Amino acid sequence: MIHKTTATILSLAIVANGAQPGAPAPVAAPMRDLEWGQINFLHTTDTHGWLGGHLQEAQYSADWGDYVSFTEHMRKKADENGVDLLVIDTGDRIEGNGLYDGSDPKGKYIYDIFSQQDVDILCTGNHELYHEESVAREHNTTVPRFREQYIASNLDYIEPETGNQIPQARRYIKFKTKNQGLDVVALGYLFNFDRNANNSVVLPVEETLKSEWFQAAIREKADLFVVIGHVGLRMKEFEQIFKVIRDQNWYTPIAFLGGHAHVRDTRKFDDQAYAIASGRYFETIGWMSVDGIKKKNKNKAGATFKRRYIDNNVLGLQHHAGVEDEEEFTTSHGHNVSLMIANARKELDLDRKIGCSPRNLWMSRAKYPSPGSIYTWLENEVLPDAIHNQDRDKPRLTIVNTGAVRFDIFKGAFTKDSTFLVSPFTSKFNYIADVPYDVAKKVLQLLNSGGQVAGLDTSYLTVPEQMAPSPFLFKEPEPPVIIPDMFMDQQQQQPLVSTDDDDDDDDDEPKLVNGYTTKDDLGDDGDDAIHSPIKFYAVPNCIQSQAAFPETADPETVDLVFIDYVQPWIIPALKFSGGDYDTDDVKVYLDKTLTDVIAGWVGEHWKDGC
Repeated sequence: MIHKTTATILSLAIVANGAQPGAPAPVAAPMRDLEWGQINFLHTTDTHGWLGGHLQEAQYSADWGDYVSFTEHMRKKADENGVDLLVIDTGDRIEGNGLYDGSDPKGKYIYDIFSQQDVDILCTGNHELYHEESVAREHNTTVPRFREQYIASNLDYIEPETGNQIPQARRYIKFKTKNQGLDVVALGYLFNFDRNANNSVVLPVEETLKSEWFQAAIREKADLFVVIGHVGLRMKEFEQIFKVIRDQNWYTPIAFLGGHAHVRDTRKFDDQAYAIASGRYFETIGWMSVDGIKKKNKNKAGATFKRRYIDNNVLGLQHHAGVEDEEEFTTSHGHNVSLMIANARKELDLDRKIGCSPRNLWMSRAKYPSPGSIYTWLENEVLPDAIHNQDRDKPRLTIVNTGAVRFDIFKGAFTKDSTFLVSPFTSKFNYIADVPYDVAKKVLQLLNSGGQVAGLDTSYLTVPEQMAPSPFLFKEPEPPVIIPDMFMDQQQQQPLVSTDDDDDDDDDEPKLVNGYTTKDDLGDDGDDAIHSPIKFYAVPNCIQSQAAFPETADPETVDLVFIDYVQPWIIPALKFSGGDYDTDDVKVYLDKTLTDVIAGWVGEHWKDGC
């Protein structure tokens, strides 16, 4: 429920458009204002290349240029009010959008676009580390551009010339804030990731906590510790870091800014330590503020933490920046960044239509299995038809992990960009030939059973939201109760709902847009825009299709086909099921990625309709 004391119901009386050509205009919504403190954070994470914004979703249609403009206005506001503002990014900046994946080499444009933002602290995500090429680009491109801001508390780089293992960047940084003069010690972590390329080394978090440099860092004289990380808030790594810092610093506030889980979330560690996660795909700009920081009296705790999850659209950004006119909102630098994005998209031909989707297909907004589930569509229509080796005319089971799919399909045009949005990865299809069906049919159940298979955590197979879920995930959302409180200058703002003195005309009721209705450790008032709730559903770790089965009986043997990412789990699952196989039995089945497979199927089967 939204109470009078926690919400101001506002809407801008103007219409703004996202900066990219064709971006839909956002819809006015009831808004909660940002609450400022002595130090304030703007936070992005898991942008995965979506710097052009969402061209099919109005509420997330602002682009990176708009964010640059917004940040410039917010820094000005901070200076005027004598408070501090820090801009944070916590990794996974690549893989997941045509702006990154559609170029050759990958990332040809996006590194330049991202670096236009004035980021104060940043770190690496796991997606920067899957391939040696992306590890090298991160080390040789992003790190030098943010040499004073980049932190790598548990990440090393292997120099190709010497083989030396060196820190990817500085282990921690200490600085004094511009306006409040706060002494800040900042660290930057990655969760204990073990699928990284050979030219990188991820150091276990718990080992770094014993290191000389870490022990020195937590003994620095700090008014505030800032721990950024590509770490889910409900994962163990942040908790480990918190405990060690708190044991040394009983009262010092600690602000954690995390990611990886693709959710909006805030976690309370204690009264003086909170963490925020700011969604995925540049849908969300996170806001955290800390007030009541005591510089002199270190023996008394008094800090307060506030948070907002900002829908990334120009209308909302203008509101929070206090700028009414869109032309005034868009700065020269921001405009130029938007042009960089538009030119890159045009050069990459990302709007080229491949087909037309006849319906919406959802990752988690429809039950699995159901006609509205993208996984049911893959399982029943795409995989049986498109995953076929002409030299292997055998019954086959095909297994794909749900984490291989990264976004929904919307009814309408399916473009070159859409192929990378849905599945950007380079994994192809392998198989083990002639597996007894009684053995092969047990594999899916093991992969979906939860826990571990031969010491391998099966949660890494599913979507990021389910890897270390918030306790509020998949809870039945409650419809918001809109109670107007007060209105700002009526020349700039207009109420979206009537007051008790107005008549009860239904036309005065807010037409809420579907969107996030986040619950976290601070309550249910974190989203800046008040939405009509969406129900989300859990999905399995993996799905399976079958093809070329005899009509009258089960086959004696099948080809067990799988996307190559899941191979480390497949071999032990077969052993548990009674099979005796190892990596020598694995062969290439189809030299295509899931991206290629989906694009080919759409081009053949969805030719008409828009």
